[in-house]
Amino acid sequence: MAITIRDVAKEAGVSAATVSRVLNNSGYAHEDTRKAVLDAIHKLNYKPNEVARSLFKQKSKLIGLILPDITNPFFPALARGVEDQLREEGYRLIIGNSDEHLEQEIDYLDTFIQHNVVGIIASVNEAHSDMLKNLNIPVVLLDRTIESLPAVYADQFEGGKLAARKIVELGCKEITIIRGPVEVKPVYERFVSSFQTLRQAGVKINVFDSKLSFRGASNSVKTLFDKYPNTNGILACNDIVAVAVMNEAQRTGRRIPEDVQIIGFDDISICEIVYPGLSTIRQPAYEMGAKAAEIIIKKVKQEVLPNIHCKLPVQFVERESTRKVGD
Repeated sequence: MAITIRDVAKEAGVSAATVSRVLNNSGYAHEDTRKAVLDAIHKLNYKPNEVARSLFKQKSKLIGLILPDITNPFFPALARGVEDQLREEGYRLIIGNSDEHLEQEIDYLDTFIQHNVVGIIASVNEAHSDMLKNLNIPVVLLDRTIESLPAVYADQFEGGKLAARKIVELGCKEITIIRGPVEVKPVYERFVSSFQTLRQAGVKINVFDSKLSFRGASNSVKTLFDKYPNTNGILACNDIVAVAVMNEAQRTGRRIPEDVQIIGFDDISICEIVYPGLSTIRQPAYEMGAKAAEIIIKKVKQEVLPNIHCKLPVQFVERESTRKVGD
């Protein structure tokens, strides 16, 4: 019975995609991993199928996209921008959902390489910087930044500052910042900016930690108003968390915006559906995705580009969860 690539993978203790990368020299593999694969090939006397290898090396028109959480409407909006731009140029998209887990991100990178993608757009954290830099195909970061790779992102520092200035302008004296996971760079940047701006304004600041998902946030914020009963302004790390806060405020008998004013971040579609409507900082998600796709296509076509860091502007969107100036 012929030895297959899966037999080699099992012997080496790696995935079939990793064996493919080593055979085709088409992506990053640690030196120890490479040695384990080559030792397994030698031990099993594996003979790669040259026809299959030649097919593998042909150029596809597939682009891989890794997103953190497609249940958050912000990320499908990014993906739609990517997909629409790719389709205009005849490329197709495959998507992986990482849940911000390192192992899942690595698994999707392996899978994308195995499927012969010609480029990768990734919304991943800095833990992967070495792996991404060593891939032999173009990589563009989306909603994340690593110094030496092209990236498209919104101005998180300006967004945090805008939200903080607005909540102070609207008369709030005790403001709670809902801080998300510190390892998620854009979320942390907007927190730092908001905190610095509020400190300069001289208001009382509380910091409350929350997960980013609706279920996680709903559980987290159950103690928010017990811990900070006098807070009258809240800056949430994203719109999903803001909606969870709105629900908890209403459950505890607080009126929005009369008793507590709330500002989110992202401007996902739910902001217009909830009651009262959620004031927020708008990130141009669709435009971000389209720009990332435009850059990856140019990189795939081997156009000479610098390592572009494309920062897009944000804006405050006023709805009913905040008062009008002068009220």
